[in-house]
Order: sequence, then C-alpha cells, then structure tokens
Amino acid sequence: MEDIESKIYAWAKEYAEKEGLRVNTDQGILVQAIKGLAMNKREHGIQYCGCREVTGNKEKDKELICPCIHRTLDIKIRGSCKCGLFVK
Repeated sequence: MEDIESKIYAWAKEYAEKEGLRVNTDQGILVQAIKGLAMNKREHGIQYCGCREVTGNKEKDKELICPCIHRTLDIKIRGSCKCGLFVK
C-alpha cells in the first residue's frame, strides 16, 4: 500500500477498535475500500467514502466523509458498512 493508504488503514483499525467493530478480514474488500478512500483524499482533499458519489456540494458531501453517516444503519442491517471496510 502507498503511504496515504497505510495511514488510512491505520486510522481504520484504530477507529474500528474504538467503536467495537473490525476492519474487514477479506483482503480484496479491504484493499478496495482503502483505495477508494485514498483516491478521494487525493482528488478532493477529504476522505470521502469510496462507495458513495461525491456531488461537489460541500454541505451535502459532509455526510460522505468516512466514517459516513450511513455506516451505523448499514452495519446494523448488513453486518458491514456499504463499502465493507467496517464489519461487526
């Protein structure tokens, strides 16, 4: 992983632990999710969730900053957030 991706992975592990979650153990899903976050960080300067579309409306897009506001319900319903980064 590149440096930004390594930082995001370290952050995700720390966040998950603090929230009683885990990062996904499926390496394919994990790498895809981290690459999406890293791409948005590079393109937009903000760690937007890679599985949701950034609109360009800063107020609306605040909801997409990882961990996005959708994660709690997604985890409750599916056992993971939409992109699969965080799991129960």
